This record gives sequence, C-alpha cells and structure tokens, in this order.
Amino acid sequence: MSDRTFLAWPFFEERHRALAAELEAWCEATIHDAEAADPDEACRSLVQELGSAGFLKLCVGDGDSRPDVRSLAICREILARYHGLADFAFAMQGLGSGAISLFGTIEQKREWLPRVASGKAVAAFAMTEPECGSDAANMASSAMRDGNEWVLVGEKTYISNGGIADFYLTFARTGEGEGSRGYPPSLCRPAVSKSSSASTPLPPTPWRASSMTMSESLRMRLSANRAKAFALAWKR
Repeated sequence: MSDRTFLAWPFFEERHRALAAELEAWCEATIHDAEAADPDEACRSLVQELGSAGFLKLCVGDGDSRPDVRSLAICREILARYHGLADFAFAMQGLGSGAISLFGTIEQKREWLPRVASGKAVAAFAMTEPECGSDAANMASSAMRDGNEWVLVGEKTYISNGGIADFYLTFARTGEGEGSRGYPPSLCRPAVSKSSSASTPLPPTPWRASSMTMSESLRMRLSANRAKAFALAWKR
C-alpha cells in the first residue's frame, strides 16, 4: 500500500481525499492489462473508461473556472502508480484541450470540451518539430493570413496521440518581432478546422502541412496585441 499520509496536509480538502479514494477503487477494479497488445486501442479504451467514470471532467474548464491543479496532481499520481498508459491518457486529454479551456471561444468550448470530458474525443498536442523540441522560440511552422483564411505551413513530429486523436492542438508562428521568443499561455489560441489533409500514421508520428487552409470563422480570437504565435486544432 502506498503512502497516502500527504492527503492529510492542509493543502488538500475533503473533496480531494474523496477523489483519491474513488480513483483508487476505480483503478483496482478497472486496470488489469499491464502490457497491452495494442497500445493504441488500449489508450482509446482508457480515455473512454476514464470519461465514463467522470474523471476526465477534471481535465477541462467549467465556465470561468479552470481545472483544479490539486485534483489533477492526485489523479496523475494514482493513475501513474497503477499504469503509465492510464496516466498518459488522462494527461493528454488535459494537455490537448487546455488552450480551449483557457482561451477558446464559446462555440469551441461547447463543441469540444464535453467530448473531451466524456472520453468521446481523444486529444493530441503537436508542438515538436524535426529541428525544434520544446524550444517554442525556434519553432518554424507558420500560419499566414490569406483573405478570410489562414494557411498553415510546416512539419511536426513526435505527436502524442498522433494517429488515434480526434483533434490536434498545433502550434504555429504568425510572425516575427517582439514576443516571438516566448509563448505565454495567453497567446496560445486554438481553432478548429474541418480539414483532414494532415497525415497522422502512428504515434509518435510526423506530419507535413504544405498548404492547409483554415477559415477565418474557425480560428481563435487573437489577443489585442496581435499574438506572434497561436495554436490551431483540427479534426482528424
């Protein structure tokens, strides 16, 4: 039995202790496949099961409320102890939808967040490029405005959940200048495109977008100071 004494810290409330007990019981009853024969199918199944059990609701914002970091930490600690893939499935739902929770339009939130929370949509996060890992300042993928559309050009690789996701949160540069060396969360904007021209074979997977267009009506609002980078997301 793992050490659970930290749950008595004043940092946690009774609801956190109740969450820990509920998730422990769920893991005991649900997680048995230590080495899945098909990791992709196992990941999708875990997302669906976590959603059905109500745990993925913790990954998304609710109205003006942001996800509770203490609840997220408890869930990840417990899930990782039982199965690394379970922790991954849970974490990616939050990472792949986080910008929508924080900065998405009302329409985007209504379309995607309930599906993420229920496990009906698998999220992916695409930032890494062949010549750029987590160093967003050197990111080369670009999104250029063309009338009422944005044209996405670039290449991503090592996409978590690539090939099995229903939408991809993808970072692209919209210009150079002040602010282009840093990407504060307030400048990361998602938009949902109906395009499916991005190739996503198997995770971790690369894709190239040589001329992917996105409707102006589908992109996210840019901040008043004209963000130099923003995030896009589109359906598989």
